[in-house]
Amino acid sequence: MAQWVQGRITGKTVWTERLVSLQVDAEIAPFEAGQFLKLGLEIGAETVGRPYSLVNAPDERPLEFCFSIVPDGPLSGRLAALNAGDSVLVASHASGFLVLGEIPAGRHLWLIASGTGIGPFLSILKTAAPWQRFERIVLVQSARLASELMYRDTVERVAEAHPERFAFVPLVSREATDFALTGRIPQAIADGQLEARAGLGFDARDSQVMLCGSPQMLAETQQLLTERGLTKNRRREPGNISVESYW
Repeated sequence: MAQWVQGRITGKTVWTERLVSLQVDAEIAPFEAGQFLKLGLEIGAETVGRPYSLVNAPDERPLEFCFSIVPDGPLSGRLAALNAGDSVLVASHASGFLVLGEIPAGRHLWLIASGTGIGPFLSILKTAAPWQRFERIVLVQSARLASELMYRDTVERVAEAHPERFAFVPLVSREATDFALTGRIPQAIADGQLEARAGLGFDARDSQVMLCGSPQMLAETQQLLTERGLTKNRRREPGNISVESYW
């Protein structure tokens, strides 16, 4: 059971009618970039909590969380209604293994996200560690609509800081744009568009792939990468594919 501390909302970003980010001031234990924390509220006679990825780097404050509003869900809609000054419960310790400390050595790092799965990868990219370990880094972000590609300003800052070593590949599945690939991540891998846009290929000898997003994207993408010779990364059997799924 989560050990809760009291947090205070310091800011909110409403990206779309279903996507929100909260900035939260709370005293928590040190965490690793890529981990998640539970947020909670007292609803009726019980504490309802759900895990949300930390977008901020470990040395950044306030804490920041992005999430989608689940229709008829018990918590996300209530969290989205909070404003600066409101209270929220925050788990005192972060969890999760989608961190660079769990990733084997490699030359190329792929960070592949759908929806709010972008959060942990932004936390990682804002630290020094990936740039010390990998020659090239590709961030893949998919959404249904262009307006749902959150944190584009943050991605642009990363690109400006590492122009020769960083590639960003956006995908939009339900409308055409003049800047993003059209379709879903598995489709773009299967037809070669993703690698062509990134200027880099998936290679079991050189590639490490971190995945975070919807269960369907995770399953389909892992299957395609496995067919390409990449293997799932486990502590006892190091491989290429590391996954976070807490839906």
